[in-house]
Amino acid sequence: MKQDWLNEVDRVFATVPPLDREVGGCTRCHAEEDLRMLGGDPAVISDELVESFMGEVVDHWDEDQYPLLWRRLMPRVLRYLASDAPAGDPARELRGLASYGAGFVDWPAPERTATERAFAALLTVALTDGRPAECVAGLVEGLAHAIGDLRPWLDRLADLPGHEADAGLVRLACHWSINMLWEEDLFTWWYDGDPQVLVDWLPTQRDRIASFATKHRCKTAADTVVAIDRLRAGEPSPWFYHGAEDFFMRDLDPKVRQSVVWAAS
Repeated sequence: MKQDWLNEVDRVFATVPPLDREVGGCTRCHAEEDLRMLGGDPAVISDELVESFMGEVVDHWDEDQYPLLWRRLMPRVLRYLASDAPAGDPARELRGLASYGAGFVDWPAPERTATERAFAALLTVALTDGRPAECVAGLVEGLAHAIGDLRPWLDRLADLPGHEADAGLVRLACHWSINMLWEEDLFTWWYDGDPQVLVDWLPTQRDRIASFATKHRCKTAADTVVAIDRLRAGEPSPWFYHGAEDFFMRDLDPKVRQSVVWAAS
């Protein structure tokens, strides 16, 4: 349950030591008062300031303080991510946990364990609550920043049972596979991310997606199976790239273009 992992996070991170001096950060991005707040009691920091800290680039903070700031704020970060409608982008906000930033993989083992349990719970909710696939994909990318690897989170997605998980997996696999066929960039902020990991993983979910397509007569699932097969075979997309209609129609005579629009209506 949500409260269980939040209580565990609170317990584990209660022993994180305080900072040895005032927070050193970019005063063009944060007011002096904000920096003082970040160095004080995490419980009284606003969600807006937590979000702003997460989104700021790593080199705008004192290097030696940055990991400790993240550790002190982690219970607040997780509550922000678990809120009903966080306004931010986890792919951007969690990138600071990477090895070049807060170095999450080097944190004390109890803190890593509690955080990864919380991350897994957040991912479960994201896949099963019906949110858009691109939002789930952004969370997966953000979690990959923390540990430097997609595969454990993909394994987590694959192991989730139930109809809601099946439906969420279909949406997510459709998003990933079709965008790869269109040669879109899948990772907005994870510059070391390797799309081949997804190319290799998606076929492992083909039977599950095909079964969903048959059982529910789901066109999204059926299209996803086609996309996965095309990716595996190295074949191009069977669908026009989104926005391609404008590219092909822009030079047409206006009367011809209008007739095409009416015919497609």
